[in-house]
Amino acid sequence: MDFIRVLFSILLPPLGVFLQVGIGGAFWVNILLTLLGYIPGIVHAVWIIAKK
Repeated sequence: MDFIRVLFSILLPPLGVFLQVGIGGAFWVNILLTLLGYIPGIVHAVWIIAKK
């Protein structure tokens, strides 16, 4: 299941975070980072998935 989350995180970072933690602080931070730049959103999403 982690492979699927990482794949979603690369394609659409907020979706990967949502699948890991749901709607919470990390999800909204990831949306903000993705809007500011696609790469920071990916890095944050992969970091959230690897941390759990």
